[in-house]
Amino acid sequence: MNVFATADDLRHQVTSWTQSNSKIAFVPTMGNLHAGHLSLVRAARQYCDKVIVSIFVNPLQFGADEDLAGYPRTPEADRVLLEAEDVDVLFLPGKKEIYPGEPDQQILIEVPVLDNILEGKNRPGHFRGVATVVRRLFDLVHPDVAIFGKKDYQQLLVIRRMVTELGLQVRIEGLETVRETDGLAMSSRNQYLSPDERLLAPAIYQTLKESATLLADGAETVAQVTGRGREMLEKKGFTVDYLAVCRQNDLAPLVTPIEPDEKALVILIAARLGTTRLLDNLELNLA
Repeated sequence: MNVFATADDLRHQVTSWTQSNSKIAFVPTMGNLHAGHLSLVRAARQYCDKVIVSIFVNPLQFGADEDLAGYPRTPEADRVLLEAEDVDVLFLPGKKEIYPGEPDQQILIEVPVLDNILEGKNRPGHFRGVATVVRRLFDLVHPDVAIFGKKDYQQLLVIRRMVTELGLQVRIEGLETVRETDGLAMSSRNQYLSPDERLLAPAIYQTLKESATLLADGAETVAQVTGRGREMLEKKGFTVDYLAVCRQNDLAPLVTPIEPDEKALVILIAARLGTTRLLDNLELNLA
């Protein structure tokens, strides 16, 4: 596995591959890798000849009250994991490689509407930071396929829309969420849970499944289902930022009665347990 820290070194390798007609799959990450990340890497190998993984903790997607400095960084452990997966290139850029200009003059990518609802409403500017760094990385890597997980569902939609509207020549693949045996979605944030909190955390996935069952049965309104789910989590000690039922393709909120053509839904939850903020979602396709 080659490890590159500069954009020039990466470009040289990408150019060589492109000239030999090799297809490139790309998995962008912020490091502190776990089995969920590695599932994306394995999928990338199925799509293309060459696999590039980037590790860059992107400052633009952290808010003023979010702990950028405290984000877990484990580059050596990550490198060992990626070597075991036969990754071709690990791109480990510094901040200046991604954002060479002055911070107050940084060009930013906005994705209207999607970046201001749900997660965007709770974390203003977050998706602007995500879209900006992903566009920059795409310009450096020139991937044929880029792989993202569905756990960050709204992020996936933001990237899909950016790619479509800017006419970028990259195929976006969204992979299913990888879960622990008790259903908890794998996340770097899980390590911050105390032992007691870790026992409670799977309640998020349980709430998603119960909400999906109720919606499929059609006996309760959307408001009743989300209200029941919120109450269930709050009783267990969660602070719920949102629990929403939306259309899969654009995250438009669903109302009752659900229109006959509204079949592809997604239930999304963001909730805090202690100091840890957890995200999860579940797609639902009504018969």
